[in-house]
Amino acid sequence: MSIADNFGSIGATIGGGFFAGILLGYALKKVIKMLAIVVGLFLAGLAYLQYQQIASINWNKLEGTIIAIANAATSTINNNSNVARLAMISNLGIPLTSSMSIGFTIGFMKG
Repeated sequence: MSIADNFGSIGATIGGGFFAGILLGYALKKVIKMLAIVVGLFLAGLAYLQYQQIASINWNKLEGTIIAIANAATSTINNNSNVARLAMISNLGIPLTSSMSIGFTIGFMKG
């Protein structure tokens, strides 16, 4: 294995990570936007039903439930990130991680 092969492998890792990061960032921002729209419409529908006195909504309980779901999702993401971090550091993980994070940032901003 020559030095040129090493540089080619690192270059492919950096380029692939950058491209994957752009796609991941773009897709994630689109999913977040759609989720925000759906949740917003759902809450607006609940507010309308309460305004028309069709339903009675306990907003404090609803807020507590939403916060509990957000906390559960955050703790799950934090627990899984350690495994992903260890996997990425092995075998050219640093170039992949750095190029993917730059690509993710660009994709998220453009999404």
